[in-house]
Amino acid sequence: MKRLSKVAAALWLMAAPLAAQESPVVVELFTSQGCSSCPPADELMHRLAERDDVIALALHVDYWDYIGWKDEFADPRNAERQRAYARLAGRRSIYTPEMIVNGTTDIVGAKPMEVSNAIAAHKEKPAAVQLTLSRAGDEIRIDAAPLTGVAGPMIVQMLRYVPEREARITRGENAGRTITYANVTQDWKVLREWDGRAPLKITAQVTGEEPVVVLVQASKMGPILAAGELK
Repeated sequence: MKRLSKVAAALWLMAAPLAAQESPVVVELFTSQGCSSCPPADELMHRLAERDDVIALALHVDYWDYIGWKDEFADPRNAERQRAYARLAGRRSIYTPEMIVNGTTDIVGAKPMEVSNAIAAHKEKPAAVQLTLSRAGDEIRIDAAPLTGVAGPMIVQMLRYVPEREARITRGENAGRTITYANVTQDWKVLREWDGRAPLKITAQVTGEEPVVVLVQASKMGPILAAGELK
């Protein structure tokens, strides 16, 4: 897989619009410290994480651990999420690096122009759900309201991410490399189902300073209908 230079990636992303959106576009990267093709995609995530109109999430998977290096950031539930996406799309296998944009668009590896086009296309779609987040101490308040064309059931999810995590890799395909990863996810949980027939008002408890992300997604790993974060 052809590697994008740091300069080219930076120039492309600097040219991208940075205006805040009501519902940012979610880019999920399924990656692994044991995957030799992943570092270019991991590098691209740093640039995506700088954008105000994107929520970039790195989901480390564990299915490459057997080839010599155990990914210390991996969570088996991340691979299950990736498999659910594959089943819905009719794909028979999963792989790294894979990007999923707003729960529907599948992009192989680090392809900046494809990512840019997918983000732009999703931004043009009319909003299905209005989502507002606020925090008071350890309590997150989540307010969601259905807009035109939305139909339940939907799942409301919350997760945290660490903006930067570094790994010194001593074995496996990336042996000898020290890689800094952007927006490594953790504590992913489903808060509740929502039928969308009436506005939703719920609260959730959090501790610590890591950013909080809330997603409203069509059930069974369908499109992400709204997203928000508190940093």
